[in-house]
Amino acid sequence: MLSAVNINDNKILFSDFRLITEAGFKQEDQRTKITPGDVLLTIVGAIGRAAVVPEGIQQFTLQRSVAVITPVLVSPKFLMYQIESPRVARYFTDNARGTAQKGVYLKTLGATEIWFPPLAEQHRIVAKIEELFSELDQGVASLKSAREQLKVYRQSLLKNAFEGKLTAAWRAAHRDQLETAAALQQRIARERQARYQQQLADWQTAGQAGPKPKLPKPLPPLTAEELPELPELPAGWGWAKNQNYLFEVKDGTHDTPSYVENGVPFVTQKNIRDGKLDLGDVSFISECDHQLFFKRSNVQRGDVIISMIGHGRGQCCVVDTDLVFSIKNVGLFKFFDQFQSNKFLCYYYQSKIGLDLVLAKSKGGAQPFIGLTELRSWPVPVCSLEEQMEIVQELESKLSEADQLDQTLATALQQADALRQSILKKAFCGQLVKQDQNDEPASALLERIRAERLSVTPGKKKARSTAGATQ
Repeated sequence: MLSAVNINDNKILFSDFRLITEAGFKQEDQRTKITPGDVLLTIVGAIGRAAVVPEGIQQFTLQRSVAVITPVLVSPKFLMYQIESPRVARYFTDNARGTAQKGVYLKTLGATEIWFPPLAEQHRIVAKIEELFSELDQGVASLKSAREQLKVYRQSLLKNAFEGKLTAAWRAAHRDQLETAAALQQRIARERQARYQQQLADWQTAGQAGPKPKLPKPLPPLTAEELPELPELPAGWGWAKNQNYLFEVKDGTHDTPSYVENGVPFVTQKNIRDGKLDLGDVSFISECDHQLFFKRSNVQRGDVIISMIGHGRGQCCVVDTDLVFSIKNVGLFKFFDQFQSNKFLCYYYQSKIGLDLVLAKSKGGAQPFIGLTELRSWPVPVCSLEEQMEIVQELESKLSEADQLDQTLATALQQADALRQSILKKAFCGQLVKQDQNDEPASALLERIRAERLSVTPGKKKARSTAGATQ
């Protein structure tokens, strides 16, 4: 038997549940016998989601986070929609209790004020709500579909960029002016050697204080077996391993420091969101701990940082601040600015082409992660700096337009939600449908409800349900 269900969009979703024994079900069934027409209501966590149990539903019981309400001579859907109306939702919010996770007690639920028009009017209200919601849902579905199409467009744009298709015409017009990938990589290798020699000279001048600088060892090039697995690139482009193309590839500290109230920001994977560095909920460490981590966390403006762990791994951003901070579970890529565009590679890392290549090498189970070895050997496309800049310009122009459209769609979705709440508010203020003087008065209905409740023997009452009503 099922032991738990999800409630969303006025539907009971049997997509995430546990199974219990027949004996366990019978024991729970004594407390929460569920029948068609009952209203289920979430009362812990996401408070206020409601659904009506439909006819022919299979047997199930509930966790304590869901209450069962048995309507008596009341339209179940009318009760469900009123529970989700702004007035009742506000009552639940104001009267929720708890610390880690707030909830509404059954006593509070039983004291909820419910407005009852005549039964015939209840049915008219439900019919009108569902008519308006149906139209609204069609519009919302179109808006959500448009947002999904924008996601596809963004990835298609990135795919074209890193297969060389986005700048094909530009490249043809500048064919004789562009440096090849092979020539660029040779210049990067010479620059890396020159930088090492300068670091070595500085170390010697300083009296050989501290560890001797090490020349980063280049990784072996991509093999003849690996290259055919990668997308074909235009003439003059090439594939390289990330570390061979960049100045430095490393990760942050592997230690977990003690946090302090104020100090040096300690950036983890949660702080990289939507292509930006988000310090809204960052933790802090002491300056002493930061100095211990500095060798692996010397982040500077213009570097690219990338999440290495969890289901959001691969999220990256260009550092656009001079703020000093340490990192953990975050990869750090440093560039030869005169040869490389950090934005070009950051867009590549976020593209499906780039991201799929590294995610395929992820390790771990419940908490998957990308290792430093995988970050260093990540295949990246190489082209001239001039074309990198052209690609970035094209991407930023087109993606900016897509972002503006996405924001418009997001605003429309918020307005649709506000309209839904407005419909419910009007429905339960008597403004949605006309009243009919021929309807049975609400006072007579309430008397019949009271009589019906009194006729129910105590042994048949549900321990976790409420059927009370006030006018």
